[in-house]
Amino acid sequence: MSPEAPPWHTRPAAEAAHAQGVDPAHGLSAVAVAERLSRFGENRLLEARPRPMWLKFLDQFKSFLVIVLLFAAVLAWAVGDPVDSAVILVVVVFNAALGFYQEYRAERTLAALKHMLTARARVRRAGRVMDVDAIQLVPGDIVLLEAGDRIPADGRLLVAHALEVNEAALTGESQTVGKSTAPLTAADLPLGDRLNLLYMNTVVTRGRAELLVTATGMASEMGKLAGMIAAAPEGETPLQKQLDRLGKHLALIAGGVVTLIFVLDYVRGLAWTEAALTAVALAVAAIPEGLPAVVTVTLAIGMWRMARHRAILKKLSAVETLGSTTVICSDKTGTLTLNQMTARAGWFAGNRFTVSGEGYQAAGEISLQPDSPLAAAGEGIQDRLRPLLLPMTLCTESRVRDGQLVGDPTEGALWVLAQKGGLDPEYELAEQPRIAEIPFDSAHKFMATFHHAGAVVEMFIKGAPDVLLARSDHWLTAAGEAELDAAARQVIESENEILAGQALRVLAVARRVIPATAFDPAGDLTDWAQGWTFLGLAGLMDPPRAEARHAIAQCRHAGIQVKMITGDHAHTAAAIGRELGLRGEVVSGAELDAMQVGELARRIHSISVFARVSPAHKVKIVEALRAGGHITAMTGDGVNDAPALKAADIGVAMGITGTAVTREAATLVLTDDNFATLVQAVEEGRVVYDNIVKFVRFQLSTNIGAMLTVLAATLMGMPTPFSAIQLLWINIIMDGPPAMTLGIEPARPGIMRDKPRKPSMGILTVKRMSRLVVYGITMMAGTLFMFQRGLAAQDERYALTLAFTTFVLFQFFNVFNARAEHGSTFNANFFRNHKLWLALAGVLGLQVAVVHWPAAQAVFGTTGLQGNDWLLAALVASSVLLLDEGRKLLLVIWRRIAAR
Repeated sequence: MSPEAPPWHTRPAAEAAHAQGVDPAHGLSAVAVAERLSRFGENRLLEARPRPMWLKFLDQFKSFLVIVLLFAAVLAWAVGDPVDSAVILVVVVFNAALGFYQEYRAERTLAALKHMLTARARVRRAGRVMDVDAIQLVPGDIVLLEAGDRIPADGRLLVAHALEVNEAALTGESQTVGKSTAPLTAADLPLGDRLNLLYMNTVVTRGRAELLVTATGMASEMGKLAGMIAAAPEGETPLQKQLDRLGKHLALIAGGVVTLIFVLDYVRGLAWTEAALTAVALAVAAIPEGLPAVVTVTLAIGMWRMARHRAILKKLSAVETLGSTTVICSDKTGTLTLNQMTARAGWFAGNRFTVSGEGYQAAGEISLQPDSPLAAAGEGIQDRLRPLLLPMTLCTESRVRDGQLVGDPTEGALWVLAQKGGLDPEYELAEQPRIAEIPFDSAHKFMATFHHAGAVVEMFIKGAPDVLLARSDHWLTAAGEAELDAAARQVIESENEILAGQALRVLAVARRVIPATAFDPAGDLTDWAQGWTFLGLAGLMDPPRAEARHAIAQCRHAGIQVKMITGDHAHTAAAIGRELGLRGEVVSGAELDAMQVGELARRIHSISVFARVSPAHKVKIVEALRAGGHITAMTGDGVNDAPALKAADIGVAMGITGTAVTREAATLVLTDDNFATLVQAVEEGRVVYDNIVKFVRFQLSTNIGAMLTVLAATLMGMPTPFSAIQLLWINIIMDGPPAMTLGIEPARPGIMRDKPRKPSMGILTVKRMSRLVVYGITMMAGTLFMFQRGLAAQDERYALTLAFTTFVLFQFFNVFNARAEHGSTFNANFFRNHKLWLALAGVLGLQVAVVHWPAAQAVFGTTGLQGNDWLLAALVASSVLLLDEGRKLLLVIWRRIAAR
């Protein structure tokens, strides 16, 4: 079809077939198929060439901080310190290997979920019906479809008998769509309103059809979405950006201080090799080479915890991005809702009723209004509602067995409603077998079945309320059948409007009793399509997930906005939004078309529901949120969600109901399709970031303390208070187990009541950095005090040992400052991290060995200390914790006074 040609849905079926050069009764010839296959290519979606494993491994070395560490390793080797050089290289390679392994394992876990097309298709070619590989379909093929078939390509309907299609994977609408062959007039209709077109990977739920293929592979609507996904660039996560900035700042600061100390030492007369060795040792101590490893381990632990809770993350660095999410854009169908039609309310014989329970499980009950005549009657609910429920059981093509639907979702909801009313559908079908039927058709909008019942034939009808009402002349009241006069019609119409006003899809049921002698199954059944008795109404909907309501409330408390994006009509979407607790405006896709991204970015805070949207609209919404500085997560399960998932900071796909394209585009896959699982993943992301910050605070305060101590001693003309090997020892034991165990800290209380941090806020804020400097000054003052005391009391070896031990003990107490930035460290989590306590016990044991073991004394230049030396060192070192606890206590008192 040329670009100037009218769209397929506006063309009559015969004209569309002529434009494709095919006779529908004969199909394409083998020669035509071969020519078109050569011209259009196979009916498959293009997949990105997988990135080689070695490049994926090298991706782990892109961080600026890792590059700085590699430079430090080379420098250490150059000045004759191969041991430290090797330690740094081991840490960097370990970090890269762990990150690579975690991401590789996630990809392997998801590999089994990738199924892009149906395997086979039934087509008419050269006058014969045959099965072919779906990838061999070409434009012009005639595809034959039945209920249950997955549509293999886009096309124009040529024949449609009682055809309904589930297009949720493409449009997001949970209700099936009735299809017809009639041409449409409007050229710019949304995909969901093009009722004579079918789309790849949607499913036929009822009827049969003949389809003229008009687009295959990447030219199909699904292919266009796949192209949008491929075109979306991948950006760095917030954590990657922050760590990159942090690495640059630390390298700059450390480089300046180390250069200054080297120059001062050289000016003071130290040999340049000795001055260089001390400077390199201080540089290694100043740069937190443990940071990449701790970040990787912390992210890996978070990734593992998420997998245990049914959330598979494909990209390691994205763990933390979840924790910084400010907005979740969620698809409605199957994500916030069950994607299972459910009867919620109804009306029968002048009585309203409600229905409990959700989905295709029979658990639940029908409750009549207490003041209704039927509720006051003595019969059981089954007997009272049997006239209403029996047509729902018998006039159907669908079944629900063990909670699994076979057939149309609307019929499944009515089947379950009958079960809740006490009927056994299988028994009723066996008792009253069907002898004839009028299939559902979008032209007459009802379905009717005929059943033997002794001397009569019972006709049961279900369909649109207005259609059934127009064909009825009686209605069933609490007292029995009565004439359907104008007043009665007004009552029924009013009840229909009440149910529709609750965003329910309303169906009506009716019956007619025909003498068996007057009924001919082979006759014209439409003769009986009037004179019915109107029985009642049932209101259906795809209900919200109960856990989704709770999860949205959690998000609200955590300062995270939730926005529902759906293909449903605005009225239905607004009602679902209210049930879920979403507050704000409802905006339609047509209104979005009239907005520029800038205008949408200004208004988007007040909008909570987007209705009747297309895939391009979803991407526009995500772009507007990102333009406003938000960290955006997008959840979804349909093909229509995939481009927005790729555009968002975090794309979250459903693992069970999600399409392969969606799972390919997503960063996170929820294997239980549960929105609440996403909230758990967000909490885990917050814990991960919190623990990384704890490590950074601990590590940098140690580094600042070491640099200030050596710099101050140099400026004061004192001997350097640490030897190079002692600096490296401090670096190894404090960068090691104690720092690592901060990465597995439990969640602090109230972490999901915090507002999301601003994306622009770095790890090192001014307040945070100022506190770290105070910690460093405290360590410097205490260490130099003990160093000066040691020099005055004994020799330099004793003073070095005393200062060295005091500084190590400072880190023992400082780790508790790192655990609690704002509240007291003596909280409910104080003893919960057993690995931290084991690590600290190990550090103390190692330090005792370094000080008192003769072999270690020879290596580290230490000498034995007395008990009172250890006690004084511990008291001085505890000042860093006691002073900070005092500061926090004063802040609490001040706030209480200010609040009065």
